[in-house]
Amino acid sequence: MARIREAQGDLDGALDLLQDAERLYVGDFFPNVRPVSAMTARVWIAQGKLDEALEWTRERGLSVKDDLSYLREFEHITLTRVLLAHGATGDAMALQERLLLAAEAGGRVHSMIEILVLQALAQQMHDDIPAALVPLERALTLAEPQGYVRIFVDEGPTMAALLQVAAKRRPAPEYARQLLAAFGKPENRTPVTKVLIEPLSGRELDVLRLLGTELDGPDIARQLVVSLSTVRTHTRSIYSKLGVNSRRAAVSRADELNLLGRTARPNLSA
Repeated sequence: MARIREAQGDLDGALDLLQDAERLYVGDFFPNVRPVSAMTARVWIAQGKLDEALEWTRERGLSVKDDLSYLREFEHITLTRVLLAHGATGDAMALQERLLLAAEAGGRVHSMIEILVLQALAQQMHDDIPAALVPLERALTLAEPQGYVRIFVDEGPTMAALLQVAAKRRPAPEYARQLLAAFGKPENRTPVTKVLIEPLSGRELDVLRLLGTELDGPDIARQLVVSLSTVRTHTRSIYSKLGVNSRRAAVSRADELNLLGRTARPNLSA
């Protein structure tokens, strides 16, 4: 039910259901290979709650240097999502490569497809579309026989943009066109220009909210109990991620992406 809510865009509703599921879960003799907490972390990423997602990785003791096993594969794939969301693409891609080899050795097709999709998105973050199409087209080849759809569609507009490119290649993967249809009519899709590929951190969201007020730099620093240089560093990062070069443009862009609604109160303890 939580997965359905997430697919419908009701992320808060999904979290409520996951909390209920975690409360009711009782372990047995079978290994818990898809922990509810990992699913929760994925919803946090979708919400832009990256600090919470990062704290989850710490609580679970996850690291890019871990020995890999099937029992924690879902968690390690989730870790790569957290790393991508934080902009640590190098670590994410290195772990993805190891995960892919392990999944291939175990014949776990679902994991292989998800990892390949994430590899494509990681390359897209580097603006290397030709490199992104290599794992994407392999993912399409693996997915078509069993009709995987949500594993692509759940990645949202960024994946739709890649599939649009893949569908125009010669020879074009027919399955790419079928998946594009699952995203809905082109006029109903979110424009690629309105996709924030690298989400803002929790602290950056705090700074962004205050950029929309009359406070100047020193006042923002005092409000957040940080140094002025820290505020400036966060501001530069915000401008870079939003693709703007001014305070007013950052606030306007944030409104377009509905980011300000997530920052009702700054986290003064970070």
